[in-house]
Amino acid sequence: MTKRDLVFATNNQHKVAEVQSKVNGNFNIISLTDIGCTEDIVEDGTTLEENASIKSKYVYNNYQKDCFGDDTGLEIEYLNNEPGVYSARYAGGRDPEKNIELVLEKLKGESNRKARFRTVISLIIDGKEHLFEGIVNGTITEGKSGSEGFGYDPIFKPDGYDITFAEMSMEQKNQISHRGRAMEKLLEFLTGM
Repeated sequence: MTKRDLVFATNNQHKVAEVQSKVNGNFNIISLTDIGCTEDIVEDGTTLEENASIKSKYVYNNYQKDCFGDDTGLEIEYLNNEPGVYSARYAGGRDPEKNIELVLEKLKGESNRKARFRTVISLIIDGKEHLFEGIVNGTITEGKSGSEGFGYDPIFKPDGYDITFAEMSMEQKNQISHRGRAMEKLLEFLTGM
């Protein structure tokens, strides 16, 4: 039986390799580059679900390939779940340092620092869409700590841990992360096919 190609709507080869290492069986995970997609897919949805869908539908409609796309947001309870879908560009451009500064400024003196990271994956296979969600709850720290990871990792401390995502090894973070949890659900679904 030949492996089916499944496009991950990303150009990040590390993400592709990570997923490929977890998919046992009949799927070959490939990137946008592998199918010749060089367009910048505009994520203009107002929810994580919409943005994940935009990516997968773009690939499916333009390349007729089974695929999946994801989107992730940091949702802070005190800020009415901001920055959410706008996490990557919360402070204007795509500057992680400025995003972190803005969050810390808005939470200054606030005791409710509950937050969660949420990832949504949209899979389109045989023309049908399936959504998978992964969540990790935690709190926003008073200041930055750690140098690993990316984005808001230096100020996010997952529940049950006394260190931030940025103080964890990539392996440690992947075991409990929102993206990892959504990916597990996706892989479980694919394995059952």
